[in-house]
Formats: sequence, C-alpha cells, structure tokens
Amino acid sequence: SSSFGILNVFLLLLRSRDYEGFLSCLLLPEEARRSSLALRAFNVELAQVKDSVSQKTIGLMRMQFWKTALDEIYRDDPPNQPVSTELWRAVKTHGLTKRWLTRIVTERVRNKHGASQEDFIRGSREKNVRDVVYDIASQAHVHLEHARSFSHDVPAAATPAFIHTVALEDYLQRVRKVDFDVFHKSLLNRNPLLPFQLYLRSWKKTY
Repeated sequence: SSSFGILNVFLLLLRSRDYEGFLSCLLLPEEARRSSLALRAFNVELAQVKDSVSQKTIGLMRMQFWKTALDEIYRDDPPNQPVSTELWRAVKTHGLTKRWLTRIVTERVRNKHGASQEDFIRGSREKNVRDVVYDIASQAHVHLEHARSFSHDVPAAATPAFIHTVALEDYLQRVRKVDFDVFHKSLLNRNPLLPFQLYLRSWKKTY
C-alpha cells in the first residue's frame, strides 16, 4: 500500500539522519510505530534546513512552510506531502496538542542568548549558540530524570514509549564532553554500543 511505502521511506530517512530515533522506533509496538515515525520524520525535516540550505532566506521560508503546514493539519487540510499527511494522521489518532508541535518549529528561534534561527542554519559555533544548547540540554536532563523517577510505576506494556531516553542520555553525555558545541565533528560518530543498550533495556522492560 502507499502508506506502507511511505513508512519505509521514513525508516530509510531516519536510518541516515536520526539513527538513534530509527533504532528506538524499531522497538516500539506496531500500533505506536507509525505515529512515532511521522513525528521523527517531521523533526528530521526541520533539522535538514540547516544541512541543506545555504541561503538563510530560503531556510526561513522552509521553516515558515512548516508553521503554515501545522495550521493546515489542525484544520484537517494537510498539505499533499508525505510527512504532513502522516503527521495529520498521528494528530487525529492520538489527539496531539498543536502547541507542542508548533514549539518544535518556533523554539528553533532563540533570543534569550542573542542566538537566532540564522545562527543555527549557518552552523555557528559561537558562545551564544552553545549557551542556548546548554539551556536545552539542561532542561532535557531535568525531563529525563523526572521520567525515570516514576519508572517503577510505569506498566511494562508502556515502557517502550520511554525507550528513547536511553539514546537521549547517551547524546547528552556526548554533547557535554564537547562543551555543548552541537556542530562538533565527534557528534557525527555513532555509539556502536547503542543498539545493544537499547535492545537490553527493551528486553528488561526498563528505561
């Protein structure tokens, strides 16, 4: 079917652009995997703006496309584009809140430290950009610790939803070692032990 083909495309996309997300999706129950793939493909689309766009004006136009696409998704009129249509399906299936999806786009413009969306599109390694990354990483760590604080109360059937915290912890440790420079070349290297770590946690029903 066409949806099966689209999901295979998403898997290939994640395998090359979000390997940790790709591994985590494979361990999810089938009924949750499709929506998770759509959300991760959406995130990859946004991340690719920096990697594939040399002119900041074009990059900002692409970000605006996704802001508009979210408005249309929540009007039940998604753009005729694979990620948009699958994201619409995930929204309808799980009642996803528009505010959180919109923040994935808008939070890429960060003014607290004087770092703009253009800085991230350019791949700037200045201190203000690293300060933004530090803030985000610190908040991610807080959420990670909170998620794990109630792990004993999570039913075994629900633990796959938290399996990506294993990859998150690995990345946070690695980004901390390079002083929160997300463009450091060492972060392009994959952790060869991560597939085993994810499988082990999945088998043990822990995260």
